[in-house]
Amino acid sequence: MRYLGRILALLFVLCTLVALSHCGRRGSPGGGPLDKTPPALIKAEPPNNTTGFDETRIRLYFDEYIRLEDIQNQLIISPPLKNKPEITPLGGARKYVEIRIKDTLLENTTYTFNFGQSIVDNNEGNPNNFLTYVFSTGDYIDSLSLSGAIADAYKLKPDPFISVMLHEVDTAFTDSVIYKKLPYYITNTLDSAVTFTLNNLKPGSYHLIALKDVGKNNLFDQGVDKIGFVADTITLPTDSAYVLRLFKEIPNYGVLPPSFSASNKIVMGYYGDSPPIVSLLSELPDSVKTKLSPEVGKDSLNLWITPFDADSLVLTLQNPDLETQIDTFSIKPITTVRDSMLLSWSPSRNLNFADTVFLKGNLPILEVNTTKFQMMQEDSVSVAFKAILDTLSNRVHIDFEKEADQVYLIDLYPGAVTDFFGETNDTLRTRFTTGSPEDYGVLRLNLQGQATYPILVALLDEKDELVRSAYLEMSKEVEFKSLPPGNYRIRLIFDQNGNGRWDTGNYLNKLQPERILFYPGTIEIRANWEKVETFIIRD
Repeated sequence: MRYLGRILALLFVLCTLVALSHCGRRGSPGGGPLDKTPPALIKAEPPNNTTGFDETRIRLYFDEYIRLEDIQNQLIISPPLKNKPEITPLGGARKYVEIRIKDTLLENTTYTFNFGQSIVDNNEGNPNNFLTYVFSTGDYIDSLSLSGAIADAYKLKPDPFISVMLHEVDTAFTDSVIYKKLPYYITNTLDSAVTFTLNNLKPGSYHLIALKDVGKNNLFDQGVDKIGFVADTITLPTDSAYVLRLFKEIPNYGVLPPSFSASNKIVMGYYGDSPPIVSLLSELPDSVKTKLSPEVGKDSLNLWITPFDADSLVLTLQNPDLETQIDTFSIKPITTVRDSMLLSWSPSRNLNFADTVFLKGNLPILEVNTTKFQMMQEDSVSVAFKAILDTLSNRVHIDFEKEADQVYLIDLYPGAVTDFFGETNDTLRTRFTTGSPEDYGVLRLNLQGQATYPILVALLDEKDELVRSAYLEMSKEVEFKSLPPGNYRIRLIFDQNGNGRWDTGNYLNKLQPERILFYPGTIEIRANWEKVETFIIRD
């Protein structure tokens, strides 16, 4: 009994300690429900929808303490103000938001302040969704609206935070106004919507554009912004809805100052559709050789040069479409160690039956000696192959017949590859492994409906990376073999000009990008499966 009493006393002490520890915790007694109610606007000074507005301060009062989140992106003011207003609280909590206007407001104009989801309660972060404060400097509030949707011309999903703008079309309007003048009305899709509505508009004629406004200056910056536009003038009121497809323009021609990245390599970046014409003006001995080559995947050129003795080099870069546009540069050599040959294989060790094997080099490959190549299976059986030098992409194609469940060894002996500077490779071995045809699947795709050919069919993986492609000049079945198991998407490019690629648009030329259509949903491919899909094309 004595031991039982001690145990009961010990249990009583432990229960008391547990109860006391819970009493010391912060929070709702009994773990009550979380507050999911957003802060409510209870008063505005001046009142919402005020006419004859001539104040410089606005206060919005709420029924609980609030704070501001991401106000720089969330708050949309239409028409835009040249000088950003001063807004509080920033970094603290209050029961009101204060706005101090630092601009001279336009006469007889309706202004809209859309706060998006920036106003949240201080405790749980519940947002007051899309609170709007409206006033007019005139005698009435404008009440017209314009709606539409945003799409990306190349991707399946558009970017977030797309600005939709209306410029007033009057006697002073020109197409270049979007580069230098703030829009008359503006809204934003914020981070989730693909639709938009411009409210509190006045009757008139307008030009409608959408921007992925990287600089957040409400102007079109060709070098960084995406743009979508409606070519025709829009007259309000209207019942029409508009779809704006955003695209990135090819920048206007321009060049960056050339520079040595190594003692044997000059890098020349450029903008535009075509590279500049390069001329070396400095006189060098006949023993000095140069080679111009594009940097694969980049808008830049490389000028390779063998050892020379000069304090500087003078060269010119000429616009290929405008002979009179010539830039002259003088650049000083550097004394760093020059680039040396590095060779690499693509793809990695696992080889798909549809893959092409490439040997890539970081320096211009001048010559390939196939007698210094050896290819065999793991059991030492020799494999016939062809090595084809592609000077444009600076790589060597290795073409051979692939067999299932096989290991291939490729040896490069010294002298197999010679670069522009006369250097040759060291001994290099690589290993490739093929699987079984049962490890892969097959996709057969049929296009139906009103289609205009040619069409470029692209098969994309889950990261929207290109896996395979096919070019159709007429309607026929497309077959993609040896596909690794996974989920895929189909993208159709309607190649209007027949150049075998997708062409973007141009705002000043009123050229829309070539049409792209995505297959609805993903296509699952499993190992040892053959799947047939029908893509019905609709306008």
